[in-house]
Amino acid sequence: MRQIVLDTETTGLEASQGHRIIEIGCVELVNRKLTGSHYHQYIKPEREIDQGAIEVHGITNEFLDDKPLFARIAADFVEFISGAELIIHNAPFDLGFLDAELQRMSGQYPEVREMCTVVDTLVMARAKHPGQRNNLDALCQRYDVDNSQRDLHGALLDAEILADVYLAMTGGQTTFQLSDATANSGDGGPGSQQIKRLGADRPALPVIRATAQERAAHAAQLEAIAASNGGRVLWRELDGRARDPL
Repeated sequence: MRQIVLDTETTGLEASQGHRIIEIGCVELVNRKLTGSHYHQYIKPEREIDQGAIEVHGITNEFLDDKPLFARIAADFVEFISGAELIIHNAPFDLGFLDAELQRMSGQYPEVREMCTVVDTLVMARAKHPGQRNNLDALCQRYDVDNSQRDLHGALLDAEILADVYLAMTGGQTTFQLSDATANSGDGGPGSQQIKRLGADRPALPVIRATAQERAAHAAQLEAIAASNGGRVLWRELDGRARDPL
């Protein structure tokens, strides 16, 4: 299964007020493992960035002045995500901005949900941890995911962190790291962030069998239970047949 963990940064909070996307970051999972393939692109928004947004992500108008418009990167972006399952934290926010950008393409592309299925990790987290804080930083702390590099928000770094969190929330992780030779990378993206995961290098758990003395003590305990229960011991019953207790 191909999944894309996606995050965006924007000029402000409301796409309906004309705010625009300024950064897209995506990392690819195939069969729950990071492949090393990612998409990262800064985008010139054709409007000023709110000061409050700059304080969150640190991206300035001057930095974006020579970056491409969304129309120039749309085809590559759509090709990267098409047919995948998107993993997004607070999906309505990112999808609202992405759909607004795609609509500006004069019907050239459909809405994101027509190209991809979507999993919202914020909805998942609220179901698993009702009444608790479920932003990305809180989930990193809860699932012991390293977010020490996250002084400011950044779309690619946040996508990488969210991939860790998603894997932990949905059943564990495997050791993998992003390679230096990554695909579909835009300019200036931190394409070789290393992410440590638990699992693949963990030694096999030892199997400790009961000693003869422990087996005898267990049998004696079952006899005591039988004596006080009219001879019936559920531990010994399996499909009506007596079984070895250990």
